[in-house]
Amino acid sequence: MTTALYPGTFDPVTKGHLDVLGRACSLFDEIIVAVSEENNSKNTLFDADSRVRLVEENLYPYSNATVESFSGLLVDYALKKKASVLVRGLRAVSDFEYEFQMAQMNRHLDSSLETVFLMPNEKYFYTSSQLIKQVHLFGERETDLVPENVLCELREINRLDRGYDQT
Repeated sequence: MTTALYPGTFDPVTKGHLDVLGRACSLFDEIIVAVSEENNSKNTLFDADSRVRLVEENLYPYSNATVESFSGLLVDYALKKKASVLVRGLRAVSDFEYEFQMAQMNRHLDSSLETVFLMPNEKYFYTSSQLIKQVHLFGERETDLVPENVLCELREINRLDRGYDQT
């Protein structure tokens, strides 16, 4: 049985992430969506527990996928989970350099761990969690790029930030 990790911050999870997850689920026996608890290079909008919940609420179509959070080095987590593959999404050429560096470092740390790059549907090529947050936190625009549960959470944050709390 091949276990693959699909690691990321998922802040928030997008339909592009879910598209890559669906592709990975058709290739591997078990997929663990590994939500990073820490990422010093990114300011997260949602805490790790919320990000796990938002992913988990969208796993119903993927019977061989689970989600959990992790901290520390990804290669150590992969060893703990007996995963032999890392799944990474590539949207555009701009993603490649960063992802290539990460894959090479992971290979250096654990030569038995393979990285597989999957491309989402072309309608998600330009989608990133950062862009989603910028669009939704500065307005109520519907982009159809995030699942409904994420859209509701972003709207709630937007409402609270604008002082519309009903309490």
